[in-house]
Amino acid sequence: MRFLLDAEQRAFAASLDALLTAADTPAVVREWSRGDHASGRALWSRLAAAGVFALAVPEAYEGLGPRPVELAVAFVELGRHAVPGPLVETVTAAVLLADSAPGTAKRLLPGLANGETIATVTPPGPAEPAPEQPNLPQGPYALDGDAAALRLCWEPGGVRLSPGHGPALPSLDPARRLTPLTPGGELLAPPSPAALTWARLATAAQALGVGLALLDRTVDHVKRRHQFGVPIGSFQAVKHRLADAKIALEFARPLVLGAALTLCPADVAAAKVAACEAAYATARTALRLHGAIGYTAEYDLSLWLTKARALRAAWGAPEECRALVVSAGDRRW
Repeated sequence: MRFLLDAEQRAFAASLDALLTAADTPAVVREWSRGDHASGRALWSRLAAAGVFALAVPEAYEGLGPRPVELAVAFVELGRHAVPGPLVETVTAAVLLADSAPGTAKRLLPGLANGETIATVTPPGPAEPAPEQPNLPQGPYALDGDAAALRLCWEPGGVRLSPGHGPALPSLDPARRLTPLTPGGELLAPPSPAALTWARLATAAQALGVGLALLDRTVDHVKRRHQFGVPIGSFQAVKHRLADAKIALEFARPLVLGAALTLCPADVAAAKVAACEAAYATARTALRLHGAIGYTAEYDLSLWLTKARALRAAWGAPEECRALVVSAGDRRW
């Protein structure tokens, strides 16, 4: 099945691409990684003005949504340009708060829609640190809690406003800093399975954009780099690797758009597996074909390489999403 964007959706994607190209996002990412959020907040405001975050906020609270297909289109572009910040988490917070009391939703959702408020939320699941890192601060971890004004703890009994946070800690992706949040606080909303579905959809679309950017940059590189007097892109082995990456990404694209249409948890889980695995495989191909320069943090390619690896496990590891797809298939049969 082919999923084709309409003219309005294509224009929306093109406008975001132009906005982000002019913003010099690699420089923004590096500043964000150092804990300097000024340029990232400015870019966040421009994205909000373009309507990106309003797509997850209901119209009753000054949003444009819910519009999952347009959100997926936007997140592909955000991934393509490696935009930093708790993007998925802000969308997830919006979906969670949409189920809160009307007074709470009216108080918090307009700020998410217009970009005045950056939000983060801890994924549902165990909060204890990994066994190999026993000295890490206790508590659930959220992405970029030091940059967010609204920090939510997703607990089994509901979503609570975190009363505090610890220091930001580095992660595999320097632009994704993890912050321990203090559990407890005001109860804002009940648990929402729909929010996890939206989080996975946004992650899948972002990963697809990351993979497409890695492929484009690698194709440009193999055209410029010469060995034995010819571009290395003319070698059959190189063509095969790039073709495999292209096929995987193009296979993931309709799954992401189809999942945005249905918002079925199993469809979204399948899209997340396909998009994240395709992006991760493309990252490995990009690293091999760039050679030694691909390993250097100073080279911009690294901004997408580390993000592809981090998104693979964000909001549901591959094995967790595969199990959801298999269990859904068993119930249908």
